[in-house]
Amino acid sequence: MSIVYIISAPSGSGKSTLVNELRKSVDNLEFSISYTTRPPRGSERDGHEYFFITREEFERMLATGEFLEHANVFGNYYGTAARFLRQAEEHGHDLLLDIDVQGEKQIKQKLPGAVSIFVLPPSRAELELRLRRRSQAEGMDSEEVIQRRLLTAAKEIENYPDYEYILINDQLEKSIDELKAIVLAERLRRSGGARSAEEKKLLATAEHCRQENVRQRLQPILASFAVSAIPSGR
Repeated sequence: MSIVYIISAPSGSGKSTLVNELRKSVDNLEFSISYTTRPPRGSERDGHEYFFITREEFERMLATGEFLEHANVFGNYYGTAARFLRQAEEHGHDLLLDIDVQGEKQIKQKLPGAVSIFVLPPSRAELELRLRRRSQAEGMDSEEVIQRRLLTAAKEIENYPDYEYILINDQLEKSIDELKAIVLAERLRRSGGARSAEEKKLLATAEHCRQENVRQRLQPILASFAVSAIPSGR
């Protein structure tokens, strides 16, 4: 049975870069390209970053039960087509979903065994810097949009307790290695058998990223977004 991996993050956290690097280095991992009703940004291409469709077409697909999950973000629809999971299962591959916190809750209700990973920036100040750099590169985002994304980030980060793994993206190469370790470790846990030294290292790296093992590192990040930490007993 396919393993479904969910990866979520506030806009500007570096999730897309991590996902792209993961897909280059891990075999038998299919990626679900989401559908959206928002217009393309910058160099985005239909069928590459997203499938760009009309609101009417999205609502038709929604009415006929074609989505595993969907969300309305800033007035635009986003959704994951169920056919991607069917295709992954037919190929004997696992499936990676790049979705937001609304979608994660829906997927977890339908697929409790899905593996959820939340990517965090090292601080609010660093996230704002990344958003401003991206805004300058794209030449399209206003100050209002940047502030809205920062506010949305704080709200999204409140959902971190719903995720099994927390990946703090402060050093790109390290974060890529950690994400790869999480994916491969989950496969190992389901396969059983003796572990090689390399496999034991992967399992240890993944374990280090489990939510309960990063709570101390989370404290200053949550404080920078004015998000309260969840007591360790929860």
